[in-house]
Amino acid sequence: MGASVTSRALAILGAFDGEHRALSLTDLAHRAELPLATAHRLVGELHRWGALAREANGDYVIGRRIWQLGLLAPVQSGLRQAASPFLHDLYGTTLATVHLAVRDGLEVLYVERLAGHVSVPVVSRVGSRLPMHSTGVGKVLLAYAPEEVRMEALRHLKRITAYTVTQPSRLLEQLKRVRAEGYATTGEEMSLGACSVAVPVRKGETVVAALGMVVPDLRRQLPRLVSALQVAAHGIGRTLAGQPSVQWK
Repeated sequence: MGASVTSRALAILGAFDGEHRALSLTDLAHRAELPLATAHRLVGELHRWGALAREANGDYVIGRRIWQLGLLAPVQSGLRQAASPFLHDLYGTTLATVHLAVRDGLEVLYVERLAGHVSVPVVSRVGSRLPMHSTGVGKVLLAYAPEEVRMEALRHLKRITAYTVTQPSRLLEQLKRVRAEGYATTGEEMSLGACSVAVPVRKGETVVAALGMVVPDLRRQLPRLVSALQVAAHGIGRTLAGQPSVQWK
């Protein structure tokens, strides 16, 4: 049975990611694995509906209608709203880049980011996805993920920098320490010159998100940053306590 019209349209929207924010019609057809004529027809319909917008050079980008719908997602309207004042307080106290993230499958989904004043290479953006094993927020989320998720993640330990942990036994030991100590750290595992520290955000007993910061060096300020993160995470958790649950896989 051939792919449905819906699956083909979703394949076009799925062709966009953090590295491909603007695509030509030809590139869209190629990345969606569709014939050019089919892509042309579906892109036209998506453009008329507002799911896609067209740039002056002819490339297509995600349209405002998709952005408006995305704001209705509980992870946006609930978690971000609850976390916003605490993220801004944390940023104001540390002037570091602050992240709020959830687990989406085997990846970290960044739902909020406040850019710090200190020049540190940061690759995350709001809406972007990164590997769990190479990020501070990811290690927190992986530490508290179901066992089957951890086992699957251990089979996909891609080396990103020379410092990325790719040995399953070593990563498992780190995750055990995260659960014992209540925070995770990384040292240039996602990008050179950047270290991170993160803590879990709990709603009741359940870890629903991770809160983290990216700084040039953790050696002298780790206790202070962990303390600040934990205070903020506790505040977010208290705010979330009265909200409906949102399950992420």
